[in-house]
Amino acid sequence: MSVAFTKEESSETASETLLPDRPISPHPNLVTEAGLKALELQLRQAREAYGAASAIEDVNDRRRQQANPLRDVRYFAARVHTAQLVPDPTSVENVAFGSTVTFSRDDGRVQTYRIVGEDEADPKTGSISFVSPVATLLMGKAVGDVVEAGGQELEILAIS
Repeated sequence: MSVAFTKEESSETASETLLPDRPISPHPNLVTEAGLKALELQLRQAREAYGAASAIEDVNDRRRQQANPLRDVRYFAARVHTAQLVPDPTSVENVAFGSTVTFSRDDGRVQTYRIVGEDEADPKTGSISFVSPVATLLMGKAVGDVVEAGGQELEILAIS
């Protein structure tokens, strides 16, 4: 093996192992109880993956396998550290963090979402981030209130 090939492989390995940090939102890290548990689980899983990769004998392969888990450990450790646990809302009078809100759109669609933290938001499973455009419009509103979003009117039908 030539020295040039060895150096090239090392520089490729270095670029594969020096991953940039995952971006962290500038918004407050509000979480529900389930969201905090999910962050803690993801941190634990990232640490386990990093530990498993540490057992790989080949140094270049070990570094490559550790890169993603190490980046995830940094991200989830920061998110757990900055998490601000918000208790479930005590009232269903107004939309708040943790509320589940059902609204209708002009086109007849009826949608239901729970308003949660950024890391636990998943619109496909019925949750949206409290900083999403729709959630920010709905926060503080009551049943019967109408807000405009993207050229459509949304009417709040229920809050739970």
